Amino acid sequence: MKTSVALPQSRENPVNRRNKRKWKEIGMGYLFTGPILLGVIVFTLIPMMFSFVLSFTKWSFVTGFDKIRWNGLDNFRQLFQDEVFLKSLGNNFIMLLAVPVGMAIALILGVIITGHVYAPGAFKVIYFMPQISSVVAVAVVWQVLFHPSYGPVNGFLMALGVDNPPKWLADPSYALPSVMLLMIWIDLGVSLIIYIAGIKNIPADLYEAATIDGASKFAQFRSITFPLLTPTTFFLLVTGIIGNFKSFALVKVLTEGGPANSTSVVVYDMYQTAFVDLQTGYASSMVMILFVIVLAITGLQWLGQRYWVNY
Repeated sequence: MKTSVALPQSRENPVNRRNKRKWKEIGMGYLFTGPILLGVIVFTLIPMMFSFVLSFTKWSFVTGFDKIRWNGLDNFRQLFQDEVFLKSLGNNFIMLLAVPVGMAIALILGVIITGHVYAPGAFKVIYFMPQISSVVAVAVVWQVLFHPSYGPVNGFLMALGVDNPPKWLADPSYALPSVMLLMIWIDLGVSLIIYIAGIKNIPADLYEAATIDGASKFAQFRSITFPLLTPTTFFLLVTGIIGNFKSFALVKVLTEGGPANSTSVVVYDMYQTAFVDLQTGYASSMVMILFVIVLAITGLQWLGQRYWVNY
């Protein structure tokens, strides 16, 4: 009787097995991120490159691509002589003041809510409500509140004895501060939630040691809370400034850039130029100027954060 001898099975090379696993993981990664990457390419990168090309042309999107006319740097020369654009750009820089003011208020509220109130979750929801509300609805309510003749705000001021209260959104001197006040109110909830999360990540041992050493609450805030929240502050500062430069919906619904362009910003001016005046090439040059400004400010922030951010 013959006995069969089992032949040893060939084992796969461990290096090949690791390479197969690596490529499989890479393939699954692209499978899950592919739709998002495709969206970024189609809806962000390609329009950015197209806008860059159009910024050197004189063209309206309603005339077709065959009507594109190259004009070099004429659009950029005209921009720096455009009073409306320069006014809008100046308004954008003034509105940047709303970012640190809102962050300071959010930080103070975050410290108070974290350690000195009951039911802090309810306060988080209350302060976050403007962020999840419709911008159109919020703007309409704000218009009613600040109506120069029948608004509750001026009614309250006149009840206190103020004979000539400000006209707020109807006054060029008060319109931009009114918009900034509303921006602070809307964005306060996001900064507050992020600051509270940062405060909760600070080790309690540091506060206990400071209390034993006799440090006051203000000294603890100055020496522990604020330094350890600088990464959070840096994140909010960068994202807040970028978001501030992108302001459009609020200005469009609330004031439409008025009165006398006192609340016009670059994005709103770009919208008016591209879709109302139908000057697509000229509006694209505005986009490029805004892109360079935001990139420069963000770069300066990244360079400066090494001197004040504690990781």
